[in-house]
Amino acid sequence: MTTSVVFLLALLLFLSIEASGIDARLLEIAADRPQVSVALKGFAHRTRRYLVVTTIFGLIVAALDTIALAWMGIPLVVLWGLLSFVTNYIPNVGFVLGLLPPALLTLLASGWRPMLIVILVYTAINFVAQSLIQPHYVGDAVGLSTATAFMSLVFWAWVLGPLGLLLAIPATLLLMVVLVDIDPQAGWVAALLRAPPRAERPRLRSFIPIAGVRRRRRKATRQRRRRDDQDRCAD
Repeated sequence: MTTSVVFLLALLLFLSIEASGIDARLLEIAADRPQVSVALKGFAHRTRRYLVVTTIFGLIVAALDTIALAWMGIPLVVLWGLLSFVTNYIPNVGFVLGLLPPALLTLLASGWRPMLIVILVYTAINFVAQSLIQPHYVGDAVGLSTATAFMSLVFWAWVLGPLGLLLAIPATLLLMVVLVDIDPQAGWVAALLRAPPRAERPRLRSFIPIAGVRRRRRKATRQRRRRDDQDRCAD
């Protein structure tokens, strides 16, 4: 764990030192291989959007979890709120990792009924925020399928340890840019790794009863025939 932290901090330090010349490097890359430059810019945009939205919703979920635990009288609410915020960056299993410690502490301190209340409150808050609201704002910023996100989680946790859980999504997006997006012949790999496109919302017309449409058409036809008969009589 300590080695991974030192490695990550050193990497961030060197990247921040060289960040000032990234624009010039992208222009130089675009002159030779424009597709690589476009892919790198897309990676930066998607990763930035993913981190911003995940951070905002992580703060909201952590605040709601902290308030709920404080209202129930659970000890160490600030610690559990911080844990909920950090685990929000972990796909698929982050919710479980953030739920287990406060649930087990509640079981030991107050019994199984308060533990069930904690589980229900956590589940409700995280389901509404992460499953209903957050995907609407994130959209296709990540674009990874559920299976790909889970496999990336396992792989990067094996490579980097616990820090790999937090860096799984950005690291996978970077690998996809380097190995898939810049290769025109690797479109089939992207199709397998990315999430399927969302189905379009049905139009309002599809909910209009067919019988009502037919009645309006018959009424319009009768009115048109009546006007034609009146025109003939006038002639």
